Amino acid sequence: AILGVCHRASVAVVPQGGNTGLAGGAIPGLADREEILLSLERMNRVTQIDVSNFTVTVEAGCVLESLQNKVADAGLIFPLSLASEGSCQIGGNISSNAGGTAVLRYGNTRDLVLGLEVVLPDGRILNELSAVRKDNTGYDLKQLFTGAEGTLGIITAATCKLFPKPLGTATALIAFDSCDAVVDFFAASRSALGNEILAFETFPAIAMEMVTTHLDGCHSPFASAYPWYVLI
Repeated sequence: AILGVCHRASVAVVPQGGNTGLAGGAIPGLADREEILLSLERMNRVTQIDVSNFTVTVEAGCVLESLQNKVADAGLIFPLSLASEGSCQIGGNISSNAGGTAVLRYGNTRDLVLGLEVVLPDGRILNELSAVRKDNTGYDLKQLFTGAEGTLGIITAATCKLFPKPLGTATALIAFDSCDAVVDFFAASRSALGNEILAFETFPAIAMEMVTTHLDGCHSPFASAYPWYVLI
């Protein structure tokens, strides 16, 4: 109803989720026309968890961490994970096609979405909340809205993939003398472990120095400094 009114009155709409982005995309800023800020924070329910089909249907304003906790109670995981997960919302994650730390194993947010409910600019509702995985019929309309930053419509709900919890995990921090060595190690790791790698994060010496200098109680586990590090 709100979008229908704004459409008829030529009022611009800025959809806002958790407002955790740093690019200003969720902040009104037009100088030459009227606009409103439309918050999704009250549309925050997890409406269905299907443990047999490994899917969840959730409203766009649900905080990512809340979604993770809900599906964990059902013995499953929603693998999208990023630094702002305590306040970012799933609608914003989908609208920005968030990556996170587990892209190697599970893909970007685009790869986790099975269906969407979207309100179009004129107020019409596009209901594509399909939970079918092998859906090869017609146009894949949800992909138009995933990563579109709210420019084509406002996502109000989504059906997303869930996964079994890993039976176990192991973490290693490894130091390297060169970036080429990091690349070689990445290729060797993928060959040896395949899709078992959950995260592979590379950072330079300056990042290690900043952490050990400015965070109390933090120290490097290595006897000497190295140019590059990998957390796997």
